[in-house]
Amino acid sequence: MKRLYVISGVTGMTGNELVRQILSGDPDDKIIGFDNFFASSIDTVKDCIDNSRFIFFEYDLNNDDQMREIEGIVDKYKAAFDELVYINCAAVVHTEHFYHVYETFETNVTGMNKFLEQAIRTGAQKFINCSTSEVYSMNSWNENGGVREDDYITMADAEHSQRTSYATGKLLTEFFMKDAVDTGKIKGCSIRFANVYSRDERYPKHVIPFIIDSFKNNGKVVLLENSKKNRRTFLNNYDSCSAVLALAEADAALDGTIYNVATDEEISMIDLAKLIAEKMGIADPCIEFSGYRESDPERRLLSTEKIRTRTGWTPVVDLDKGLTECIKNYMVEK
Repeated sequence: MKRLYVISGVTGMTGNELVRQILSGDPDDKIIGFDNFFASSIDTVKDCIDNSRFIFFEYDLNNDDQMREIEGIVDKYKAAFDELVYINCAAVVHTEHFYHVYETFETNVTGMNKFLEQAIRTGAQKFINCSTSEVYSMNSWNENGGVREDDYITMADAEHSQRTSYATGKLLTEFFMKDAVDTGKIKGCSIRFANVYSRDERYPKHVIPFIIDSFKNNGKVVLLENSKKNRRTFLNNYDSCSAVLALAEADAALDGTIYNVATDEEISMIDLAKLIAEKMGIADPCIEFSGYRESDPERRLLSTEKIRTRTGWTPVVDLDKGLTECIKNYMVEK
């Protein structure tokens, strides 16, 4: 089946790896992708940019004129393909933006909905909405195999932390998605990713590249006070993207509902720092603590039974291998 993929945020962490996996698959598939480089760079797709099956635009999801042009290009190409699939990867995700509602709302909420509406107008068969496990807020784990998609959640609100505005916006996109499916406009689903990391991260914004960068440049790492208790699971970007494509190919799974995508390989933040240090050849790492982050759950453990059952997806990159790849790539002088 020949598929035309339309991907927003295509040079971001999820988008660029999706490009790589799609281009390594069916040779008849094609990608139309765009990004405004808010938190990324063309460098993330430099190995793919000259491929004739990948059409890239430096466009902004929030620019209506540019999005109308994307829609026109999709209309031009779609007849040559058996299936049109939209994937929304555009998101304001870096931690420093979590506390600023205006910085996250336009892209994460309004932009996503407009992109969904475009998919419906172009006659797309499928829409994959990348959401976040931040939605679970302080109820992001349990002792029974992890929190499930249909568990009731209790989110923090503006009285607790502005950080939750990011999660609230993402939660709203899940309602847009389900409404579009329930009203028969398109097939699709939302994905709540766990803590995703990538060997190709350009900036030390997320915790794994931050720790590597800190040891490399400062000889120590300063973690939040929360890290004395916090535990996390970390999902390699290869696996998060393979989950997106597994869902895109599983028609019966695209019922408008939510899918957790995570691993069950849990580690404390302190042990994570020590493991990274060991892999970097640092025998006695200096780990300091400063600052405190509100609305930061002690654990984030998600059940992935639903996606495994409905698609057969399973992660293949364990933390040991993933960290080794990250350190190797990040230690190269840029």
